[in-house]
Amino acid sequence: MRALLLSEYKKLSVVDMPVPDIGEGDVLVRVRACGICGSDIHGYDGSTGRRIPPLVMGHEAAGVVERVGAGVRGFEPGDRVSFDSTVSCGACAFCRSGRINLCDNRTVLGVSTGEYRRHGAFAEYVAVPSRIVYKLPDGLPFERAALLEAVSVAVHAVSRRVPAPDDTAVIVGSGMIGVLILQVLRAKGIARVLAVDVDPRKRALAIRIGAAHALDPAERDVPATVRELTGGRGAGVSFEVVGHSDTLSTAIRCLRKGGTAVLVGNLSPKVELPLQEVVSREIDVLGSCASSGEIPESIDLLARGAVDVDPIISLKAPLDEGPALFERLYRGDETLMKVIIQP
Repeated sequence: MRALLLSEYKKLSVVDMPVPDIGEGDVLVRVRACGICGSDIHGYDGSTGRRIPPLVMGHEAAGVVERVGAGVRGFEPGDRVSFDSTVSCGACAFCRSGRINLCDNRTVLGVSTGEYRRHGAFAEYVAVPSRIVYKLPDGLPFERAALLEAVSVAVHAVSRRVPAPDDTAVIVGSGMIGVLILQVLRAKGIARVLAVDVDPRKRALAIRIGAAHALDPAERDVPATVRELTGGRGAGVSFEVVGHSDTLSTAIRCLRKGGTAVLVGNLSPKVELPLQEVVSREIDVLGSCASSGEIPESIDLLARGAVDVDPIISLKAPLDEGPALFERLYRGDETLMKVIIQP
């Protein structure tokens, strides 16, 4: 099969590799679409330490079942499917309690940490355990289904603290996950959502898909503006989707007393926390990691149009264009948000 291999940092090439073997409980999927994630770009240069070459990256994918293991039930060749990016063990205490994103033995497709290497879906075929595979409705295109993993991250983040319907939510960071959180909030009946970003194109997209206001932190004091827009109170819930000290501070300072900040972004391994504000105003700070069984809900949101990923998809391209597109994204091409590779 043909695959996009990270042979060394900043070096990607399309190579021939063996079709993956499948175990008794596995499904072999012929990949029809796979999204380039921001974590793949950070792995491209080795900055995360979670993409150790040689590795086939890619974990946001959809395709068609090619072959199933002898012990697989419920799937057969020809089924249109997507799958979770997290391969949970199904047996540890976290898995048994339903918190599969915290699995003690989890691996992730397209990730290599030194402890494990699991090739991903920038390839013609990928093998995955059937327990993380989900059937797709016939009317859901593969390129949209490739964003199911990202949608599930947004659904999980919102599930950490769902605002009251009449409350105000603030999203700090209006990139892909930010605008997906915005749409999930709207789908759950939260009418007043404020988006924050320094990029005018991202603010414009946030307004287009339903934000009540899009605020530029370079031009105004965002927490003060949020208080003005909420009668002096502040927001009930904020979602920080960047992962820097200044954006975390903004997310916390936008909140009213007793509010909740949900932390989704994790670009920086360490950030400064405005501790006195958190303590004296009794702010709840919650982490949100990946997703935890929210893919069926995400399929439903996409299938009925409650979440629209088309405005997020910037480009669809064949596998051969993968190296050049990675380089464009790595250099910060601001015209691209989500690129879909079609092996």
